[in-house]
Amino acid sequence: MRLVLRPLFEAELPADFGEVIKNKLTGREVRTGEEIEVELLGKPLRFKVLLAEPSPLKVGRNTKVEFSTGVAEVLDFEFDEPVREVVPFDGGFVVVLSRKVLILNHIGQKIYSDEFEELNEVRVSKETVVIIHDGNKIRLVKP
Repeated sequence: MRLVLRPLFEAELPADFGEVIKNKLTGREVRTGEEIEVELLGKPLRFKVLLAEPSPLKVGRNTKVEFSTGVAEVLDFEFDEPVREVVPFDGGFVVVLSRKVLILNHIGQKIYSDEFEELNEVRVSKETVVIIHDGNKIRLVKP
């Protein structure tokens, strides 16, 4: 579970600030795109939720809280295995791993995920993702 916030105030954030905010948000449900308020030392601090994975996300102790402070919104992703290919389409991106296919929207939320015994190829046609697998099978996914 991952939460990426952009502070809507000017201040330099200390290194452990993510833990402080996570403790304040624990048990609360947040959604990608919404603005939230956290009270700290009697003052309300506002944040924009750039990414809640999944959305809605109930914040808990296993939630990873990150901050994006620049004008550009940057989201980093790390996978357990090398990325074979990334195929962009109108609805987002298809990330192809050795045996797994992930479909993410433009803000990084997972739309679809599945693993295949033998993943041959992935193509995109308009708004449909075509997964060729197990030698003679195809799967059509319309996110």
